[in-house]
Amino acid sequence: MHIVIMGCGRVGAALAQTLEQQGHTVAVIDQDPTAFRRLGSGFGGRRVTGVGFDQDTLREAGIEDAGAFAAVSSGDNSNIIAARVAREMFSIENVAARIYDPRRAEVYQRLGIPTVATVRWTADQMLRRLLPSGAEPLWRDPSGGVQLAEVHTTPSWIGHKISTLQEETGVRVAFLTRLGEAILPSSQTVLQEGDLVHVMMRTDEIAKVEEAFAQGPEEDGH
Repeated sequence: MHIVIMGCGRVGAALAQTLEQQGHTVAVIDQDPTAFRRLGSGFGGRRVTGVGFDQDTLREAGIEDAGAFAAVSSGDNSNIIAARVAREMFSIENVAARIYDPRRAEVYQRLGIPTVATVRWTADQMLRRLLPSGAEPLWRDPSGGVQLAEVHTTPSWIGHKISTLQEETGVRVAFLTRLGEAILPSSQTVLQEGDLVHVMMRTDEIAKVEEAFAQGPEEDGH
């Protein structure tokens, strides 16, 4: 896929490098030509100097052949304008905008532009680690009936197999985050201290699942 990124700050450069490593072609737009130094000499994509919501600049970056567009400059207004131009003028389906103001992010989300509210996301993630409890939804299917969520797991689950956790809580463990890395567990994988458990479950069963995760296994050594 060809992907266009507006903004060559730390986030834009890291995103561009990661996408290129995954085999995608990438074009990066920035008003400051010196910003492209962050990409490093090994970056093989396009470097386009210009305003990210200017249609000619976007065309130069290959927007007409792109499958996705990311607006990650330092300006909320520029990001949302560029995201709307990509969506509405060039019919790019996969569009995301980085927004610093969480109140604005909610408004733009309702307009159909997926947003990443930097400050709120960071604060939410910090709170999640400081005060772990319940389930944090990460994804819902379009009907809203099924969701992927990170569920806080009481320490009494440590040392028990994934199969036991699934049988007693009625969920499917999608993956674990262990020491900062995602792993796909088997039914024989044993939960370790510090594991973050991400599960698929029915939305109407969240309360029941949260309770089961908080209570721990039915029998010690089960």
